[in-house]
Amino acid sequence: MKPHTLSRSQSTRVELRELVKLAAPIAIAQAGAAMMGIVDTLVVGRAGAVALASVGLASAVFFWFFCLGIGVMLGVDPMISQALGAQDPIRARRLYWLGNRLAVWIGLAVSLPILVVPFFLGRFGVEEQLVSEAQNYLWWRIPSVIPMLWFMIGRAYLQGLKRPGSLVVATVLANVANYYLNVLFVFGGAEGPAWTGPLRSIPALGASGAAIATVLCTLLQMGIVALAIRHHRPANLPRDVIAGSPQDLRTALRVGLPVGLHMFVEVGVFSVAGILAASMGAAAAGAHQVAIMLASFTFCVAVGIGNAGSVRVGHAVGAGDTPGARRAGFVAIGTGAAFMGLCGLVLVLFPGQVVGLVSSDPEVFGVAVGLMGVAAAFQISDGIQGVGAGVLRGAGDSHFTFRANVVGHWLVGAPLAVLLAWPAGMGVTGLWWGLSAGLTVVAVAVLWRFARLSRQTIRPLEEQREPVESPTTGAVGETA
Repeated sequence: MKPHTLSRSQSTRVELRELVKLAAPIAIAQAGAAMMGIVDTLVVGRAGAVALASVGLASAVFFWFFCLGIGVMLGVDPMISQALGAQDPIRARRLYWLGNRLAVWIGLAVSLPILVVPFFLGRFGVEEQLVSEAQNYLWWRIPSVIPMLWFMIGRAYLQGLKRPGSLVVATVLANVANYYLNVLFVFGGAEGPAWTGPLRSIPALGASGAAIATVLCTLLQMGIVALAIRHHRPANLPRDVIAGSPQDLRTALRVGLPVGLHMFVEVGVFSVAGILAASMGAAAAGAHQVAIMLASFTFCVAVGIGNAGSVRVGHAVGAGDTPGARRAGFVAIGTGAAFMGLCGLVLVLFPGQVVGLVSSDPEVFGVAVGLMGVAAAFQISDGIQGVGAGVLRGAGDSHFTFRANVVGHWLVGAPLAVLLAWPAGMGVTGLWWGLSAGLTVVAVAVLWRFARLSRQTIRPLEEQREPVESPTTGAVGETA
């Protein structure tokens, strides 16, 4: 038994090393994307509680619908990683171009509700001033939708190649630019030094200025990633590589639509919570924005681990190695849970210091500090469900995650959040305890699913005609 145990231990260490090597730059890129939103909040927050709350409300609406687009695009991720695992770089390149075309149609589809929803915010009891500022922010933010989706598919291709270094470069440069552009557009250039020339004529645009800065930096990110992908052009690339396969498009949508709906459901419950918090006043809305921003930032590492886990599982599935896929999935889930547990300790032990990094408004500060304990409580659950969704996606199973999120967030979390917020009189803190309960249900479900799924052979997506589940085992991958 000893040699067998040693071999398994060595395999786990090797897998952990490969996971961290891939996850670290992806997590940095993911954190950098979140950091652009944090910079928006930090800069706009200096303009007062109303400006902070309006950007928070607008961001909630934007990402609610934008995540639907992200999820659909993620349907291409396991196809790329499985193609590379099967040593087929030409197919992977075709899938990259398929993703770029899909991004245009998906981007146009999700932009429409982003433009329309602000007209209905007033019916939820949100103050007119908050609605007006949020609407302006969203209108200026719309041009970033398609470039952000192009960046997403580029990131999927580079991480599948295990070449995520350019993602870090793009993220760092975009964040540096975002800070200076935010200051310029939010407060105007009137007080700039003489050498800035015509930039001094730019007026103070407030929340809208933050949106403009983010759009410009998204274009910068996308451009850097596009150059990196061009550099990694495979040899003997056929001229028709840009042409798409209808079968691949159907497979991408079959995998991606449930992922998009899962993200829409998950982000949607947090977005609704943001709208409900806004109905409690600017202080509650600002505190909710601060707390959700901090919780989202820690979650970025879990997303990075989940994306890396998806690639590792996808490579193993493409190579016909189900035991390797099982090992990769559980190493990723365990790593995500451990990291998020450490984040939870930081939020519990240093709530005031953490909140103080984001807001100094006395009313917002007091409420946000109280939310840190709740955010800490769901860190491990958030890590497990986030990474678990990634490894299931790598295995080609996205339908179960959608169902788990519907049950966890909308049948458990949302009703409990409303009950605790109003009848129980806990306010915005009650909203957060309800969200925590929903995340825990989803975490338990996806962990159980992957454990069950990986007990038998997982077939690559290219071999699956339909996502049929066995009535006895619930396994994915049997052909119809």
